[in-house]
Amino acid sequence: MNKKALSESDICDKFIRPAMQQAGWDGMVQVYREFPLRAGRVVVRGRRAKRDASTVLRADDALFFKPNIPLAVVEAKDNNHAMGAGMAQAINYAQLLDVPFSFSSNGDGFVFRDATLADGVLERNLALEDFPSPAELWARYCAWKGWTPEVRKVTEHDYAPAKTPRYYQLNAINRTVEAVARGQNRALLVMATGTGKTYTAFQIIWRLWKSGAKKRVLFLADRNILIDQTMVNDFRPFKGAMAKLSPHAKGVEVVDGQGKTTLEDVDLAINRTIKQVNKSYEIYLSLYQAVSGTEEERNIYKQFSPDFFDLIIIDECHRGSAAEDSAWRDILSYFGTATQIGLTATPKETADVSNTDYFGEPVYTYSLRQGIEDGYLAPYKVIRVDLDKDAFGWRPPEGMTDKLGNVIEDRVYTGADMNRKLVLERRDEVVAAKITEYLKATNRYDKTIVFCEDIEHAIRRDSSR
Repeated sequence: MNKKALSESDICDKFIRPAMQQAGWDGMVQVYREFPLRAGRVVVRGRRAKRDASTVLRADDALFFKPNIPLAVVEAKDNNHAMGAGMAQAINYAQLLDVPFSFSSNGDGFVFRDATLADGVLERNLALEDFPSPAELWARYCAWKGWTPEVRKVTEHDYAPAKTPRYYQLNAINRTVEAVARGQNRALLVMATGTGKTYTAFQIIWRLWKSGAKKRVLFLADRNILIDQTMVNDFRPFKGAMAKLSPHAKGVEVVDGQGKTTLEDVDLAINRTIKQVNKSYEIYLSLYQAVSGTEEERNIYKQFSPDFFDLIIIDECHRGSAAEDSAWRDILSYFGTATQIGLTATPKETADVSNTDYFGEPVYTYSLRQGIEDGYLAPYKVIRVDLDKDAFGWRPPEGMTDKLGNVIEDRVYTGADMNRKLVLERRDEVVAAKITEYLKATNRYDKTIVFCEDIEHAIRRDSSR
């Protein structure tokens, strides 16, 4: 057989993958062919967008010890290249996948780079028959990590059988699970909006819950729609083990065995009549506001003992929980013995408020810039629309009153006052019209986020569409 005449794909099929199988790698569950890393950067030209195919990244083979634990990357070249010609790519892919082992091959053998070694000897050549086994790489990996048997028991547990996590989600899940398994009680996970924080949180909870490391979990969010969508989408595999803490005329919304959200009069997490918490569930979801408002609402979480929850996930933790004197922080302080993981796209760091002071430095960060570079987020461009009242200010006529009959303070209001100190309804209508005009010119059904000053502002914007 003339190797020089074979394509890269043929080299993989005839030499590289047989060598891995001979070493004990299971081609069905441990060898991931053409493993996707970057989806390809989205390029915008005018009002059209397409992916740049040259920026798509796939590893020829990614080797996993178990479905949730990547170990190595193998990059192949045809036999007209040197054996180590693919090593630069392999190293790059290994860094993205957060693994220490890289291989390059042209079918004659392998160049093996081991980043776990302390003596500085990183690369060496291997014959085809000397490819390391899964057990060998796993032993090196665990020694490099310094994992005890207790940590390994938690980290080895598989993720939930749903969609396969993207590379950065896998990194975020593994790093967080490892931190918790090592005994870290506060952790911060920073992921850009739209990169799957809730799905990532579910996988973290699933693995810690299924491994037995954490048995009772509280998921806190600040918007009702986030809780409801989470229950019927990402958290659906929890089924009957999950309930929503939310005062209701009949009780609380719970998820039945088919993952449907229903109102039940029996077996409720909270019953408004008897005002008692049913503590038979293992996964609870709640709004901050539902357990930190009135004294009656505060009574909901205080019916749990301070050590009831083993794990608390705080979604959008840059909001209320970042401030020491917030009502949300009261909940976290009450359950202070629980492991607490904060999720945010925008960690808050000011003189008065700090996420890192409470949670520590992020265990993993996936930024907006990285998301755009990978092609999992679309690039943005700023379209500036200058409104006259923002640019030049507005001063009320003398003695002018608002809709409630109150006299408006006589001064010049600028853009900084809009929807904070001053509400101009006509201004909201103009802004809503500009957004609608833009969407009609592109695709009005595309996913769109509109940022408002507060809930009241959002309601006005919604009614003005």
